[in-house]
This record gives sequence, C-alpha cells and structure tokens, in this order.
Amino acid sequence: MDWKNLYLSFEGRINRQPFWLGLLAMVVVVWILEFILFSMFGGSAMMTIDANNPDAAAAAMTAMSGMIVPLSILTLVFLWPSLAIYTKRWHDRDKSGWWSLIMFVPIIGGLWFLIECGFLRGTDGPNRFGDDPLG
Repeated sequence: MDWKNLYLSFEGRINRQPFWLGLLAMVVVVWILEFILFSMFGGSAMMTIDANNPDAAAAAMTAMSGMIVPLSILTLVFLWPSLAIYTKRWHDRDKSGWWSLIMFVPIIGGLWFLIECGFLRGTDGPNRFGDDPLG
C-alpha cells in the first residue's frame, strides 16, 4: 500500500480494505499522541472531577486548559489525511469527495457515511475517478 498517496492525495480510488486500515492506523497514532500530550500536561484521558474537592477540580481544569492548543493542532494535522481517505473512498463509490460533508447532518449523516464508505462495495470497473482498485 502506498501510504503517502493514501494520506496526502485526493486523487483516485480506494476500496474498503485500505479505507479501514488507513483509518485504523490514524486512530492508533492519534491515541498514542494524545496519551503523550495528556502525560506531558499532567492530565488523564479518563480524568474525573470531584465536585466535593475544589482543589482537584481546579487542577483538572488547569491541566485541561493547557491542552486546548496542542489538541487543536493535532486535530488540524490529521484533518488533511482523513479527508484524503474519505475522498478516495467516495470516489470509489462514484461520488464527489464533497459527500464527506454529509457527516455534519446529525445522526443520519454519520450513519450514511459509515454505510456508504465503510460497508458498500465500490463501483465495478473504471469510473470518472479512475480504474477499479480491485480490478
């Protein structure tokens, strides 16, 4: 699998296997980086705030507020590769990458995306976006 093309290019098509493997690899990397960030800033991904202990609540809020910028940067860094994978998968379904915007529709959008990109087979043979990745 060409990882550079998978994560950086919006051209072409991918079938379900590279779609799921690419997303899985990104999720693992994001989890590792988030774990490192939480460790650096003294927080925990499973942090709970005890309402009866104001000092603990203040410490938790301080730790979390220091992570807003790094987590925002991390999100932006992984936005491009995510959109590249989504777009190529939509292309395999013979649809524009703009269909990724369907995820902004509450409940139905995420389900539609999951079914279309995650479970349905791409179009047989070449389409307007390229050759069949299975062919």
